[in-house]
Amino acid sequence: MAEEEKSVKKQVMVAIDESECSKRALKWTLEYLKDSIADSDIILFTAQPPLDLSCVYASSYGAAPIELIDSMKENHKNAGLNRLDQGVKICAEIGVTPRKVMEFGNPKEAICEAAEKLGVDLLVVGSNGKGAIQRTFLGSVSNYCVNHAKCPVLVVRNKA
Repeated sequence: MAEEEKSVKKQVMVAIDESECSKRALKWTLEYLKDSIADSDIILFTAQPPLDLSCVYASSYGAAPIELIDSMKENHKNAGLNRLDQGVKICAEIGVTPRKVMEFGNPKEAICEAAEKLGVDLLVVGSNGKGAIQRTFLGSVSNYCVNHAKCPVLVVRNKA
């Protein structure tokens, strides 16, 4: 039984968004944990927040052209895919080929749900160093993940 467990690769998920701190977290993970994660599967994850189309509907008196809506949805999806492609390029610099996963929804909830669904052994998130007041009003993705993820969470802080 112990041999079977050893043959299963560990899953390391790095959550990325458009921020520099998430790119830094990915680079940090690849550089400083390279020996620890050498035999692991790396999952690059991004969450696209829900697309708010209320202004489009309001400006068109509720009759927005379907082509416009479809175009906006496609651009929204492509933004997430482009973000993942940027992460893949960072990984490729050191010879790592990650698995790409994108979900739609509230990023902090989507990250934790994906980590559980994918059976992640380690979740890595960046932190942009929000102060206490900002965290209170805006929330903190990294703080949410630390408190809600079902796996260990590594928070890579942004350099001061």
